[in-house]
Amino acid sequence: MGLKLSKKGQKSPESKMNMVVRCLWKNYIRNLVSKKRRRMLVAGYDLDMTYITDRILAMSFPAERMRAMYRNPLWQVKSALDTSHRDHYKVYNLCIEEDYDPLHFNGYVERFPFDDNHVPPLTMVKEFCEDVHAWLASDPKNIAVVHCMAGKGRTGLMVSCYLVYTGMSADKALHLYAERRTTNNEGVSIPSQRRYVGYWEKEMSRAGRLDLASSPYVNLPQPCTRELQHIRLYDTAGINQVFVVVSELQEISGQRYRPSVEVSKTCCRRIGTDNEKSYESRYYYSFVESNDEKKDEEPRLVVQMDTESSIIYQKTCLGYHYQKPLPLTGDVRVIFYEKLIGGRLFYVCFNTAFITGSLLQFSVTDLDKVGQKGRSICGPSFCLELFFGPSSNASCSMPAIENVEEIQLCG
Repeated sequence: MGLKLSKKGQKSPESKMNMVVRCLWKNYIRNLVSKKRRRMLVAGYDLDMTYITDRILAMSFPAERMRAMYRNPLWQVKSALDTSHRDHYKVYNLCIEEDYDPLHFNGYVERFPFDDNHVPPLTMVKEFCEDVHAWLASDPKNIAVVHCMAGKGRTGLMVSCYLVYTGMSADKALHLYAERRTTNNEGVSIPSQRRYVGYWEKEMSRAGRLDLASSPYVNLPQPCTRELQHIRLYDTAGINQVFVVVSELQEISGQRYRPSVEVSKTCCRRIGTDNEKSYESRYYYSFVESNDEKKDEEPRLVVQMDTESSIIYQKTCLGYHYQKPLPLTGDVRVIFYEKLIGGRLFYVCFNTAFITGSLLQFSVTDLDKVGQKGRSICGPSFCLELFFGPSSNASCSMPAIENVEEIQLCG
């Protein structure tokens, strides 16, 4: 008799309050996960997304079910895009680890998947830039929406490469992305990802500038095989051996994604033990990079003289010398482990076509995902060196044994 009945369909104040609390809690979690990435209020939704330019939008993964608790809810992303750019947006998914039905975005979804915290093959960069350019050129209202999982590293790499494709320098593109996407100006932070933006800039410098009315023909470098002869880690501390896994991105017919395939597993040990004769001189070929158009310069023979003994005996150095040189082609990943199984210290990625000398050198700041343990084994003058012999390709032919010069190694 004394009960008050609410009108049909009307929610009680308590249920409304619970909804508000749940909404605030979800937004708090999403902001926590976003860290230093910028967010936007679009169509009433607080979303992890940012306009890098007025036609390039970067965001984190549009998630469903439980993942939507801390990522961008897919339905909110769709609602926001439909509100601002209905029928004029195309979504580019860079994730290999997660996917969704393209029909959520009216079928306008393209996948360019590659591994998290790693680099794509250069062929994928080329296809991505050409696809984005064709989409934007087809209608002045069109925008490209690019995402990986967090919407930072992989997204920043590909967005920066597209900016380079339109005529921007690599440094300016990376800086613009960092400024627009993050609050601390740390956009693409993985050195190998930044290295690949630099690779792409070199290729674009040969293709000329671009406007929306035309598209440059980017002629990627021919695959170049280089033989890895020696790995050395200078100035290490508190460790006597490091396991090394070398892998290549393997092309699979009909697929854009290229999995990393192991080609070698070795162990670098203290120099001076039986595994290496440090007193032996070794010979390498130096392929000197030139800014002019000359294509007929021959590589020069380089002799490493026995001048590094003082460095070896003063510092703890680890090394491995391949009895049979290891041929590597294309996109390469070298990972260093503390233990045979697990305990990754750091890694580095590069493309063999851009090796212009006989050796690659990497300081700590050039290595990827250097954690606390990785830093603990690196002394103040730490240096990773990869020594290469001449290419087996005809385009990188062996020079005559003349013009001998000495190379001084870091220490």
